[in-house]
Amino acid sequence: MSNPTPPTILPSILSADFARAGDDIADALSLCWANQVGGDVIHVDVMDGHLVPNISLGQPVIASLRKIFPDVFFDTHLMIDEPVRYAESMVKAGADRLTIHIESPEVKSNPIEACKAISKLGVKVGITLKPGTPIESIEPILDHVDLVLIMSVEPGFGGQKFMPAMLEKCRWIKAKMRADQILEIDGGINHESIGLARQAGVDWFVVGSALFDAKDRAQTAKDLAHSIRP
Repeated sequence: MSNPTPPTILPSILSADFARAGDDIADALSLCWANQVGGDVIHVDVMDGHLVPNISLGQPVIASLRKIFPDVFFDTHLMIDEPVRYAESMVKAGADRLTIHIESPEVKSNPIEACKAISKLGVKVGITLKPGTPIESIEPILDHVDLVLIMSVEPGFGGQKFMPAMLEKCRWIKAKMRADQILEIDGGINHESIGLARQAGVDWFVVGSALFDAKDRAQTAKDLAHSIRP
């Protein structure tokens, strides 16, 4: 299958140093840009402590970062029970895409309607699932989303080890996706796992601690880019 979407690295801002968040995120974006693997998109994790066992940033932080990065695409992963309820406020804060969980109580009863409701707000829509959820569960929703996100760790905390078994999910769903849809992966992505994910058909790669915590960020970004560029 042709893959027209250029490989893109999305710095996951959850791993940034929030004492200097603007500068830290800008540095990661500049390295992606220099290596021709993005530089104009970030990944934003929103957690409510219910769907996943952690609480993270919300609308005020997104709004603040939007002022600093007016031209950056905010790829926003809603790990929350009620993504539709909070969708409008997320969009107003600055989110460009809202990716929702098939497991969310508000979504699982009628995922297509949830996707439609978010799409009406004028943003792109993604669907995702936890590692233990069968990939077949999202197939009926494919025509209603712009992106599929495969979680390669249990969502909730950064720094976890990559789950190689999730690569089969990537291959399975990629074969069913349209050429204009994006396949994204998040969790344990580093210089070793990123190449495997690319081979499995992934277009977008969320990178957190492997980039932000690197002793030599410039070299790390170069190594990551080398593993996914043609």
